[in-house]
Amino acid sequence: MKAELFDQLVGAMDEAVAHHRGAKLNLRTTTLPDPPEPVTSETVKRVRTAANVSQAVFARYLNVSTKTVQAWEGGTRPVAGPALLLFQIAREHPGVVFPVGTGASSVRGVRPARGRHIALGSVAATGSKRR
Repeated sequence: MKAELFDQLVGAMDEAVAHHRGAKLNLRTTTLPDPPEPVTSETVKRVRTAANVSQAVFARYLNVSTKTVQAWEGGTRPVAGPALLLFQIAREHPGVVFPVGTGASSVRGVRPARGRHIALGSVAATGSKRR
């Protein structure tokens, strides 16, 4: 083992022992936010209806399947993982997730990824699906 690498390892062990003994070291700490609170099926439906969008359009905005939104609203599956965080953002700041304002009805349509056009309030899509 090279002497320089050995000195680095010894230094790291000395820091670990000092930390274990409670010595104050110059460490970087990060405070993470609390995880989002779980939401009920009623809350999911209330947010979706406030946005004035169908389950299919709501699912598209949250990048989940329509069946997932149906399961959330039916109470058979909880909103979890990254979708829960995105849902919390949509609930607290709807303009970030939904187009202009909380009532998405003010916008006639959006152009989502993959070139499909979805009319808000309906499930109509035009254009070919890429496979």
